[in-house]
Amino acid sequence: MQAGYALEHDSSRTGRWLRARRTRFALWIAVVEAILVAFFHDVSRWTVIALALVAWVVWIYAGRKARLDSIRQISWIFAASQLLAVLAVILAFIVFWTAIIAAVVFALVGLFFVFNDRR
Repeated sequence: MQAGYALEHDSSRTGRWLRARRTRFALWIAVVEAILVAFFHDVSRWTVIALALVAWVVWIYAGRKARLDSIRQISWIFAASQLLAVLAVILAFIVFWTAIIAAVVFALVGLFFVFNDRR
């Protein structure tokens, strides 16, 4: 007795392979892009946000309706990775400002103790 697998309509071998691995691909692409943004100032945060908007529009208007399954999967990976990279950029922005605010608070507390030293 053979175990049969149901195949999705309009799926291809490449499309099924990409679908099985698309989350991993999207996460790793986002990680690499976040590292590039963090270390190289040639790639700005605004570039990542603009690219994410383009990727999202491509996926909404072309990727979801593509006849080829591999094109649908590639456009999904592209859109998901760019949106994850935007989340990384936003998180880096929040952490950066949180660190600056903490440094200012620590400096103010330090100044308070220095000026209130009664010796």
